[in-house]
Amino acid sequence: MVLPIHRLEQYCLRYPQEILQVTALKDKQEEIILIFKGFSSFLTHSTPVDPEIPLLGAEDAILAIDRLASPYTLQNPLYLEEGLSWPVMEQRLADLGL
Repeated sequence: MVLPIHRLEQYCLRYPQEILQVTALKDKQEEIILIFKGFSSFLTHSTPVDPEIPLLGAEDAILAIDRLASPYTLQNPLYLEEGLSWPVMEQRLADLGL
């Protein structure tokens, strides 16, 4: 089974001009994750050193996904789309064969 986070990482590999900001519920806590060029990083706390450890498991819920233009600047992020639901993004990924 391919985890949703891995599918989103594959999307960012295919579209390196985009960054995904994922808001998710992990262990009953809201987390924010940035995905860029196939790598995921927590914004809410430290990220595991091993990139093979998925930041979200199958039991975690994706609440919203924002598409941003690269390069990312914290002070002035350029949003392409905001608040995409997982079902909407999941369909886009399927349409792309991801």
